[in-house]
Amino acid sequence: MGALIKFLEDFLSQFFVEGIWGIIKGIGVGIKNIFNIPKYIDVFSQWKDEFSAGTWILAILSIIIVLAVLAGIIWLIVLLIKKYVRFHKTVVDQEELLNEVATLNREVIKLTTEKEKILAMKVSQLGLRPGESPFIDETQEGEEEGEGADTDATNEDFSRFYKLTQVDLALENYEPPDYNNDITLPEIVDMFRNYASSRMGLYYDHKIIRLFLAAFSTTRLIILQGISGTGKTSLPYAFGKFLKNDATIASVQPSWRDRTELFGYFNEFTKRFNETEVLKKMYEATYKEDIFVTILDEMNIARVEYYFAEMLSILEMPSRDAWVDSLVPSVWPTGPKHSFDGKLRLTENMWYVGTINNDDSTFAVTDKVYDRAIPIDINSKGKYFDAPWTENLSLNYKHLEEMFRESKVKYKVSEESLRKLAELDDYVIEHFRLAFGNRIVKQLTDFIPSYVGCGGTEIDGLDFLLCHKILRKFESLNLSFIRDEIGGLITYLNKNFGKSNMKESKDYLERLQKLI
Repeated sequence: MGALIKFLEDFLSQFFVEGIWGIIKGIGVGIKNIFNIPKYIDVFSQWKDEFSAGTWILAILSIIIVLAVLAGIIWLIVLLIKKYVRFHKTVVDQEELLNEVATLNREVIKLTTEKEKILAMKVSQLGLRPGESPFIDETQEGEEEGEGADTDATNEDFSRFYKLTQVDLALENYEPPDYNNDITLPEIVDMFRNYASSRMGLYYDHKIIRLFLAAFSTTRLIILQGISGTGKTSLPYAFGKFLKNDATIASVQPSWRDRTELFGYFNEFTKRFNETEVLKKMYEATYKEDIFVTILDEMNIARVEYYFAEMLSILEMPSRDAWVDSLVPSVWPTGPKHSFDGKLRLTENMWYVGTINNDDSTFAVTDKVYDRAIPIDINSKGKYFDAPWTENLSLNYKHLEEMFRESKVKYKVSEESLRKLAELDDYVIEHFRLAFGNRIVKQLTDFIPSYVGCGGTEIDGLDFLLCHKILRKFESLNLSFIRDEIGGLITYLNKNFGKSNMKESKDYLERLQKLI
């Protein structure tokens, strides 16, 4: 045992005292020698008699260069420390801000719950039904005292959906506008582009508008993603203005966890349904044939699959008769006119546009969401162009869908493109272990004809979907293992589609290579 202790003493002494302490001591000695002024004076005294005037000049320049290098090293160290401190402070501030927002949201929910409990207690104490006024006029009092007093009134005397009932009253005698049913898809693209420029000071490229409009033919969920300030929210907002039907903006909050954030919830104490503006607009859409747009602003600041999961499932149903959402479990006779059995049918004329900023404060959007949506990248600001003053457009959603159906027949995806796509599918399965899937193939046959109908080309539409629906999945793979395969895929695209085509897909693959 004594030998082991002596061995450990010698071993640890060699490691810590001679090793680590030697390193620290050596660094300290080195720094001390750098600033050893007396030693520098001795060196000058030793060599001063052997230097000529020119040598002195060169010696002084050498010293200045050495000092400049030393100052540069010190400045670089200080700069790195400042950057680290600033970055760390930013991260800490962001975390504190998110925690504060979450705390405030919890407090609001708690206060709202307490308020509802107090209100329910007051209603109970007054002997009133929820929604009934505590002030009784003489006529009411006389009726209650008379023989005709209604003693069998129940909660069914008032509507649980205040906002939806107001929509019923406001649109009771609604007359539809004169829709422009002669306009074509390319004309819509040009009109909207000129409208956004001349009326709102927003400038968009033809391709962005074609992609945006063609996406309406493919899915009910469109995702606009990219850097901040490029007009992601402005695009659907301007589109609503253009169609004389303002878009509803739902600002997603970090605390959103379920469907109630989108629709509202039934309050058991007041016996009323607390409707959101989104639900109100969805109900309004049951009266009209206009195109309705709901903007989910910064949709990934909370997990999309939490609060939008039910909508994703419903809108995925092939039959629109199954687009039904349940609001309340029981049925009252005074429910909204266009509801049935406590349920609301989701209309065919509403689309949802989510905006995404990919940064540290947001969640990654899952494949479940991406696969059901059409993602469009907007990474650059539009360039100014002079546009003529353009009026709004009254557009019927049925006419829009009819134009999409005509495009699907007129601009059907060519057999050559489908063959090349099938061969590409085999190539990707073999080299990357990924497959397209039936959903993506269906989206392709819907989207590309509509994109061509809007004025685009088939190869550009195919390039867009390949890049955003298939190649995007490569980010989930280990890029270091597929680096050589990515280069082979670029060569494959050049060979089968031409060097001048599929530019967006090839640019994306080249960016992935640079990340490795």
